[in-house]
Amino acid sequence: MSAEIKVKRLSSKKRSRDRRISHLTPARKMTSASGRRCPDNTGQIELSRAMDQSMDAKFSEYCSDTEDLFGDYDSIVNDSSSLAKLDRVGQNMRPHDIDHTTSIRCPVVLLAGNPDFTSLKSSTDNCPKQSCDDSMTESFLEDFTDDAFLDMPSSQLAFLQDPQTADRNCCTDEDKTSMPMRHPEKSVSTEDRNERHIAPKARKSVSDHLKRAMMANAATPSSVSRTAVQKEAVVTEEISVAMQAMESVSMVTTDLGPFFGLPTKVKELICNLKGIKDLYEWQKTCLNLDSVQQRRNLIYSLPTSGGKTLVAEILILKELLCRKRDALFILPYVSLVQEKVRGLASFGLELDFMVEEYAGSKGRFPPVKGRGKRSLYIATIEKAHGLVNSLIEANRLDNVGLVVVDELHMLGDGSRGAIIEMTLAKVLYISKSTQIIGMSATLGNVQDIQKFLKAENYTNDFRPVELKEYVKLKDIIYEVDPKEEECFRFSRLLNFKYSSAMQKIDQDHIVALVTEVIPSQSCLVFCPTKKNCENVAGMICKYLKEDFIQHKQAEKAVLLGELRSSGNGSLCPVLKKTVQYGLAYHHSGLTSEERKLVEEAYSAGVLCLLTCTSTLAAGINLPARRVILRSPYVAADFLKRSQYKQMVGRAGRAGIDTHGESILILQDKDKVLVKKLVSAPMEICISNLMHSDGKGVLSLILSVIGLNITNSLEQIRDFMSGTLLSVQEKQVCLERSLWEVTQECVELLKEKGLVTVSTEPQDGTLQVTKLGRATYKGSVDLTYCDLLYRDLSKGLESLMLNSFLHLIYLVTPYDMVSQCKPDWMVYFRQFTLLSAAEQKMCAAVGVSESFVARKAAGQNVKKNIDQVVVSRLYLALVLLSLLKETDLWSVADRFQLSRGFIQTLLSSSSVFCSCVLHFTEELEEFWPFKALLTELTRRLTYCVQAELIPLMEVAGVMERRAKQLYNAGYKTLAHLANADPNVLAKTVENLFKKQANQIVASAKMLLNEKADALQEEMDDLMMFPLDLLSL
Repeated sequence: MSAEIKVKRLSSKKRSRDRRISHLTPARKMTSASGRRCPDNTGQIELSRAMDQSMDAKFSEYCSDTEDLFGDYDSIVNDSSSLAKLDRVGQNMRPHDIDHTTSIRCPVVLLAGNPDFTSLKSSTDNCPKQSCDDSMTESFLEDFTDDAFLDMPSSQLAFLQDPQTADRNCCTDEDKTSMPMRHPEKSVSTEDRNERHIAPKARKSVSDHLKRAMMANAATPSSVSRTAVQKEAVVTEEISVAMQAMESVSMVTTDLGPFFGLPTKVKELICNLKGIKDLYEWQKTCLNLDSVQQRRNLIYSLPTSGGKTLVAEILILKELLCRKRDALFILPYVSLVQEKVRGLASFGLELDFMVEEYAGSKGRFPPVKGRGKRSLYIATIEKAHGLVNSLIEANRLDNVGLVVVDELHMLGDGSRGAIIEMTLAKVLYISKSTQIIGMSATLGNVQDIQKFLKAENYTNDFRPVELKEYVKLKDIIYEVDPKEEECFRFSRLLNFKYSSAMQKIDQDHIVALVTEVIPSQSCLVFCPTKKNCENVAGMICKYLKEDFIQHKQAEKAVLLGELRSSGNGSLCPVLKKTVQYGLAYHHSGLTSEERKLVEEAYSAGVLCLLTCTSTLAAGINLPARRVILRSPYVAADFLKRSQYKQMVGRAGRAGIDTHGESILILQDKDKVLVKKLVSAPMEICISNLMHSDGKGVLSLILSVIGLNITNSLEQIRDFMSGTLLSVQEKQVCLERSLWEVTQECVELLKEKGLVTVSTEPQDGTLQVTKLGRATYKGSVDLTYCDLLYRDLSKGLESLMLNSFLHLIYLVTPYDMVSQCKPDWMVYFRQFTLLSAAEQKMCAAVGVSESFVARKAAGQNVKKNIDQVVVSRLYLALVLLSLLKETDLWSVADRFQLSRGFIQTLLSSSSVFCSCVLHFTEELEEFWPFKALLTELTRRLTYCVQAELIPLMEVAGVMERRAKQLYNAGYKTLAHLANADPNVLAKTVENLFKKQANQIVASAKMLLNEKADALQEEMDDLMMFPLDLLSL
C-alpha cells in the first residue's frame, strides 16, 4: 500500500511582502515601502496598481493565494528579484530605443489596431539590420546578465529557456522586430510608414509580458495535475537526499541504522518472521564487543538453546548490507542447511541479497557472480570446503567478508573436523580481510582454538530457561549437584503403582516418568540404539490410558494420512500404533520425508513424545519440557561429556516453560562413571589432520599445491604453521615433528602420482598432476582416487548406455560397501531379472551369473572374486530398482533393507556422483562421462518422476509436497515463485501459512539464482575479447 505523500509548507501563514529595498526592487515597491510618492509618476503608479489588481484577479483562478508553490521564492504574480530586474531593464530600454532610433534615422510607425504593444520595424532601405539588433542586444545584456537568473525558480527558467517560446518570439530575417507583432497579417507598406511618421508609444515592460505569458501557460490545459507534479517533485527530492546521505554514510561509517548498525527494517523482519521482539542481554553485549565492531575473529561459547544462532545471523546481515560483501555460513548437517535456507530466503527477498544452498549435490563451483547483489552461502562442512577452493582458484575469496562456523567444537570430530580445519586454514592464509566467527558449546581448550584462529573469546553460561539435572537410580530421583561430595542430592521418590507384569516390562519406570508431563507438555526419550527407540515407543503406548487417543485426535489422523501418503500407501506399523497416542520414534531409519513430518508434528504439539537417538540432539532444534536419557550409552560406547550436555540441553522451551529438567536413568554398575560424567570438565578439541594415518595432511598439501597457494616445501611449511595441528604439535605429533610429517606426505604424494617436481633446471617447484588436480577438485578420498581412475578407465572400454546400471555402479560409494552384506537369494533373483546386456556388463566388472547362483545355493566358490566389487554391484542393483520405481518402501521390502539405509545410500550416491563428475571434468580421457553424469546426479538427488524435479529443487519441498503442488496446478518453478502464499495455503491440503510463505520465498530465491546464472553465461558470451588483433 503506497504511503500518502505530504508536501511540507515552510510556513502556515502568508509571508509578509515587506522586504529590504535593494537595487533590484521595482520603483513602485520602493515607493510603497518608503511611504513616499513621486509626483511626476503618479499616473504611472496608479496604472501599475490597476494592472496588478487585474492580473491578481486572473491569476487567482489558477493559484491559491494561501499557498506558496515555490517555497522560499516569491510568487510569480508578485515581485521577485528577477522581475524587478526586468522592470528596470524595460524602463532603461525606452529612452535608449528612442534615442537610438532618432540617431540612425529609422522611421518608426505605430500600427493601427494594436493597442496592447508596439511593433518596432526598421526600414530595410535606410537601416542596417545587423547594427540595430546588435545594439539592442548589448544594451539589454549590460544590465541583465546571467547572474540575474541564479535565484529564479525552475519553472521560470524553464519558460525562458523553452525553444518553442523562443521560436514564437522571433521573426524572419526579412522582418525583424524588437517585440512580437500581435497581428502580423496587417502589414503596412514602406511608403505608408514613411508618410505616417508618428511618435512612438511607451511600450510595455518586459516583466508585464512575462507575467502575461505565464498567465497563458497557467490557463493552458495540462495532462498532468499540479498535485501529481508536486508529489513527484517531493519524492524525487527525498530520494536524492537519501542517496546523498547513503553516500556520505558509506564514506564515514558502515552503520545503516539503529539496530546494531542495521536498518530498523531488519528488526521488524526478525519480529515478524521469527517472532523475536527483543534480544537477550548477552546477545546485545556480544554484538557490541570491540572484536565485533573492529571485525576481529571471535569465538563465542554458550550452552545449547542459548540463542547463539541469532547473533550469527545479525552479523551476517551486517556484512551483507553494510559492508556489501558475501558471507559463508557453515552448518554440520544437510537438514540444518535446508532449514536455514528456508528461514533466511524471506530476509533475502526483503533486503535484496541472494541465499544459496550448498548441501548434498546442490551448489555451483565457483558460485554465480552476484551482478550487484551480495550472496549468503549456506553450506555443509564438505561443500564449504569445495566452495572455498573454487573461490581461491577464481581469485574471489576476498569477496567473502565473513565466515561463520556453527558447532566449532566439531574440529575434533574425525574426518569432518579435519575438513573444517583445512577450510579455515586456507581462509586465514589467503584472505586477511575475512572475519571468522565460531559458535560452539563450552570448550575445554578454547585457548588452542583462539591461537589457531587468532580470535578472541566470549563465554556466557546463559540459558533462557533454567535447567535442572537429575539422575534416577531404582525408584529414587537425585538432583545433580557437583558441589556435593557424592555429586547427587536426594530429591524425591518415584510415586507410581506398577503391577508385577508391568514391572517386568518397564524395569526403568519410563512410563511413570513420561506420564508426569505428557500429553499437556512435551518429552524426549534418548535411547542407545535405533531398535531400542522403536521398542520403547511401543512399550509406553501399551500402558497409556485411552484418554491419550482422544487428545488432538483429528490432527493425529491427518499426520497418519500424510505419513501413509509419503510412503505411497505404505505406513510403518510401529508409527501406525504410536501416533494414535501422540508418540513417535525418530532416528536415521526413517526416510527424510518421514523425519520432516514427525519433526513438524512435534513442534506443532500434535506429538507430545519422541523416542530418539543422539543424532536428534545434534540436529534440528526440538526442545522439550523433560528430557530422559534411557541409558548413559550410545550404542556400546559410554557417553562423552559433550554428548551428555547436548542432550540435556534440549530441556526447557523458551517462552513456554519456566524451567526444564533432565533425568538420566542409571544402574548401580554405572554409578561411578556417571559421577565423573556430570562433574567432569568439557573434553578438549584435538586436530584431526593426522586422523586415519595423516589422510587430512595429505589432502591439505595436495590442494594447497593445486591451488597455487604454495609451490615449495618452505612455503608448505609456512602454511602448515598456521593450522590447529601446528598449535597442538606437541600433543598430536608424538613420534615425528610436523615438519617431518610434511616432508613425508609430499614424498607420498609424489609416489602416488598426484604431485610432481618441475622439470625446469634449478626450479624445483611442486606441481599437481592431472590426476592430482582431479582428486582435489572432485573432493575424492585419497584412499580411492587410484581405484576410481581404474574403474572409470575400464568402464570406458565397454560402457553400456542402454541402461543406467553401468553408470550407477561407477558412482556407488566405496565407503558404503562395508555397511551392507548381500542377501544371496535376493541377489540371484534380481540378477535373473536383468537384461542380457546388463548381465554381460556385470560379468565384465567381475560378477557372473554362475557365481551368484552358487552363492545363493550355499555352495563354496573356489574362484577368487573381489568382494568389494560383488557388494558394490549389489548396492547398484538397489539404486537401479529405486530409479525405476521411485518407491522406497517397495525397494526396501524387496532387498530386505531398512528404508533409512536405502535413503542414506541414495543421498551418498548423489553426492559421490557429483564428486565423480568434477573428477572426470579435469581428465580429458573421461569426456564422455561429463554429460552422462550430469543427468544421473540430478536423478539420484531427487529420485522422483521427471516432472516433479523442478518443484523439489525448492528447499524443503519433498516428494509428497511436490505431488500436491503439481496436482494443484503449480507445475513449474515459475508457478511457485509467483504464487500467492494465501491462495497456496488454501489450495494445498495441510499446508500452513508460514510454510507457504517459506516455499514461495525459497522458490523466488532459486528462480533469481537461475536467472543470474543464465545472465552470467550471456555476459561471458558477449564479452569483447581483450586479445583481439587490430591494425
